[in-house]
Amino acid sequence: MSRIMVLAGVVWREMLRKKDFYVLLVLLIALTLALFTVDTFGAENAARYVLDLGLLMIWIFSIVLTVVLSARQIPAEEKRGTIYALLAKPVSRMELLLGKWLGCWSASAAATLIFFAFLTLVTILRGGALDPAALLQCWLLYVCLLAVVSALTLALSTRMTYGASATTSLVVQGAVFTLVPRIPVLVGYEQGLRRTLLIVIYYLLPHYELFDMRRRLVHEWGALPWTAFALVAAYAAALTAAFLLLAWLGYRGKRFKRGAAV
Repeated sequence: MSRIMVLAGVVWREMLRKKDFYVLLVLLIALTLALFTVDTFGAENAARYVLDLGLLMIWIFSIVLTVVLSARQIPAEEKRGTIYALLAKPVSRMELLLGKWLGCWSASAAATLIFFAFLTLVTILRGGALDPAALLQCWLLYVCLLAVVSALTLALSTRMTYGASATTSLVVQGAVFTLVPRIPVLVGYEQGLRRTLLIVIYYLLPHYELFDMRRRLVHEWGALPWTAFALVAAYAAALTAAFLLLAWLGYRGKRFKRGAAV
């Protein structure tokens, strides 16, 4: 466990050195402050407008940050040749993957907490009211989602270069976010093989809509029952474990090539 924590700490230091987090934070602040000055739907709904779009931006920025962090870990170690020193410690390949995943996930979760804190402050200043329990659940479900995204991206990076794994992961995230919730509607318009294919895709791909509490928070519908929240968290844990297992299966027999391009 200590080796896993050390590897996670390396990821944290890398995130703080790189510019990804700072660029996204500045971009979020700029966009949110721009929304803060706009009153599109009147003073009564302005806070909801800022909160809704702010949560969407946090969703997108958090996923981008998680994908970028997770996609470059393994390819960068292989390109620098540090993978040989790591595995000679000895650090098992499972420990390497778990350490990288834990670092990427926890760093992204902490960045998301900062995003949430800023958006909460802006919403309150705009005159909005937030249910503390619903806000906490919304952030925790975002964190659960990031665990899945990090594990999936890490699995892709074990067999792809940094650019390929990041691009593939972002395409998958976009497809899951936009396509999967619409499949039940599309199924009604299709027949035969297309209908079967849509059903297979629906059950194979993750369901990110389960982690999305934006409507409940924006429209003040209150927090989820904690039993339902626990079921969604368990679903995220199962998906994360499955993707980490795929990452290990894809990496345990991999042969390294010094100086391979990333």
